[in-house]
Amino acid sequence: MDTYSTYEAKARFSEILRKVRAGRRVIVTHHGTQVAEIRPVETAPASLAARLAELERSGIVQRAARQGECPAAVARKRGALSRFVASRD
Repeated sequence: MDTYSTYEAKARFSEILRKVRAGRRVIVTHHGTQVAEIRPVETAPASLAARLAELERSGIVQRAARQGECPAAVARKRGALSRFVASRD
């Protein structure tokens, strides 16, 4: 990762953009403190199916075991929802 001061970043902006287009990240500092990061834009997948597949690979979502299958009940005692709502009033 390359680092530029604000003055250098202003003077070499075209050079920085070339590096970013090549996939590199650039840090901009002001008096030695990091204040900005310039990085390539992450493009989203073209279709919903591609986005869902990406979310599955990353473990954020899971496909249902079978289409139309209802999830298993979580509450162990009947009336858990009504007790919960009553406790919130």
